[in-house]
Amino acid sequence: MVAQFVRLKLTLMGNTFRRSVWQTIGFVVGALYGLFVVGMLVVGMVVLGTQDPALAGSVVILVGTLAVLGWWVIPLFAFGVDATLDPQRFVLFGIPPRRLLAGLAVAGVVSIPGIVTALAALGVSFAWWRTPLAVLAALVGAVLAVALCVVGSRATTTALAPLLESRRYREVVTIAAFVPLVLVGPAFAWVGSQLGEGPVDGDAVRGMVSRLADVAAWTPFGAPWGLGAAVHDDAWGLALARLVVALVTLAVAWVVWDKALARALVTPPAAGGGGRAKGLGFFSRFPATPTGAVVARTATYWLRDPRYSGSIAVVPLIPVVLLVVGGGAGSEIFLALAPFTAWILGFSISADIAYDSSAFALHVSTGVAGKADRWGRAIPVLVAGGAVSLVFAVVSVAVVGRWELLPTMLGLTAGTLLVATGVSSATSARLLYPVPKPGESPFKQPQGAAMATLVAQSVAMLLVLALSVPFLVPGLVAIFADLPALGWVTLAVGAAVGVTVLLLGVRWGARVYDRRAPELLQKVMAAA
Repeated sequence: MVAQFVRLKLTLMGNTFRRSVWQTIGFVVGALYGLFVVGMLVVGMVVLGTQDPALAGSVVILVGTLAVLGWWVIPLFAFGVDATLDPQRFVLFGIPPRRLLAGLAVAGVVSIPGIVTALAALGVSFAWWRTPLAVLAALVGAVLAVALCVVGSRATTTALAPLLESRRYREVVTIAAFVPLVLVGPAFAWVGSQLGEGPVDGDAVRGMVSRLADVAAWTPFGAPWGLGAAVHDDAWGLALARLVVALVTLAVAWVVWDKALARALVTPPAAGGGGRAKGLGFFSRFPATPTGAVVARTATYWLRDPRYSGSIAVVPLIPVVLLVVGGGAGSEIFLALAPFTAWILGFSISADIAYDSSAFALHVSTGVAGKADRWGRAIPVLVAGGAVSLVFAVVSVAVVGRWELLPTMLGLTAGTLLVATGVSSATSARLLYPVPKPGESPFKQPQGAAMATLVAQSVAMLLVLALSVPFLVPGLVAIFADLPALGWVTLAVGAAVGVTVLLLGVRWGARVYDRRAPELLQKVMAAA
């Protein structure tokens, strides 16, 4: 049965590649990058294990803890679980629960993240190649760690699936997903305080890493990674304790997944809902034109669609993160507040057509022109995003205390917002990739979405960066070379380049929309 699931997973992946060349390219690029990372990690750990086995053990424990924790948490807050083998599809086959769980667990490793994690876990076990017993213990720990990654990930997502199907919980989780961003700054600050002031002391770094590893090795996430280090140090009692922690955690995760999956198969979550339509509200006052109608409808997304609320939720956190990372109000890092916010808001409409889902049929059936569609989606971002970005530009200059850089910041902010919006207006009509459907969890990963999303967003980001160079260069020179006069050049060039890219992006996107509207509808409906 396990072999059947693995073959089915490989067949479905192969069929996905046949449908899209971009997904095939993305898979190859992702696989090569993953192998490169694994190779560098394994070689580095083997060399470190030869020179300093104790430090190698601490590093393996810390990195492995983060890997297992990422497998458990990231699917809830970022990408969701790969739905290629949805358990709901096997309800009518009468597969025994244990065989179903075993098949899904092994098939869960058949992916780029799974294979990379497995290869890395097995490879770093040879950091203790001079001690065969330690290598054997590390290999056992690696197998347990990979099992914890897959089983724990499935257990958490399956158990919490009923909550994530509720819109209220989705919105709460959307905001909670960005809380770790706030903790990034304090974490760096704590590390700096542990290392002290002045030149970094190697012994201080080693001591801090060792203390963190000792704590992490007693957690369910780090216990399997500490088996090799414990055996190398002849601490057999410690190795046995860590093995017990890992086995108990794996057993608990398996039971939780078993119970949650049995419940989900018997009482699957109901799709849709009987919610009352709220209408357009204030946005109904927009002009009764095609462009005004699109503006009114897309503007409601930002307030009512949890898939868009993530872009809004992260905005208030950006100043906090920059302040903490910069170490205070006087740091020039805070000057990145407005341009970074403008980029996020401008890039947020890069998947608007895909987010429309079946509602996009309204645009095609009523003959909405491409120009009206493109401007209707861009105007809410330009108005609301422009206001927020402008306020952030003034605030950042005031906090840093360099008012002479206000023209520079206005130029960087306006140029970034206009360029990002223009590029998004063009690419959203050309590069469609699977996104969560309306009413679904914003963190659910549609089938075949990972590689297509990576390729499409990477292309769009590179275009934004390349087109922003004319005003980024004088802006950065004005800031770091203390040449405020270049700020006016940045403002003029940023406005000119931004407006040009926006107009050309909307125009090109409108042409693509008019030419490919039926094809776009077919792709959107195929993913719906």
